[in-house]
Amino acid sequence: MLKIVKYPSPILKKKSEEVSRNDQTLRSLAPQMVETMRKNQGIGLAAPQIGISKKIIVVTEGKEAHVFLNPRIVKQSKEKEQDEEGCLSLPGLFVKILRSKQVEVVAETLDGEEIRLVAQGLGARIFQHEIDHIEGKLIINRVSPLLRWKLRHQLKNLGK
Repeated sequence: MLKIVKYPSPILKKKSEEVSRNDQTLRSLAPQMVETMRKNQGIGLAAPQIGISKKIIVVTEGKEAHVFLNPRIVKQSKEKEQDEEGCLSLPGLFVKILRSKQVEVVAETLDGEEIRLVAQGLGARIFQHEIDHIEGKLIINRVSPLLRWKLRHQLKNLGK
C-alpha cells in the first residue's frame, strides 16, 4: 500500500504532468493506487495524493475501480448540486461543494485507448474532485474565503 500525501504538501497544489502511453511504471502503479484507495475507504484517488505529479486518477463505480490517464472534462452541465465532500489528503475535513451534475470526460485507458464517457451524480462528482487534484486544486480551494478562514485551525492541525 502506498502512503497518502497530506495537506499542506506542495505536490497537492501543483499541476500534474501528462502521462506517456509508454510509461512502464503504470502497470505496477495502477493496482497499487486502487489498493491504497480501497484500504483508506476512498472512492477516488489521484496520483498527486501518493506523491506522484502525473495525470493518473482512480474512480470507483459501484464495486469496480477504473484507472484513467490524462483525464479532462470536455463538457459539463449547467445544472449543479451541492453535496458534502471529504478528501484522503485532508483527513477529517468535510465541506459542501457545488459541482456540475453531469460531466463528459475524455481520457486514456492503461492500454492507451482514448475513451469518452459521461458521468452523472456521484460519478460526476468523483471525476471533478480527482481532476481537480491533477490540476493542483483541493476542496478547500472551492469554498468561500469565509469558510476557509473558519477552517484555518483545522487545516493548520492537518499539517502536524
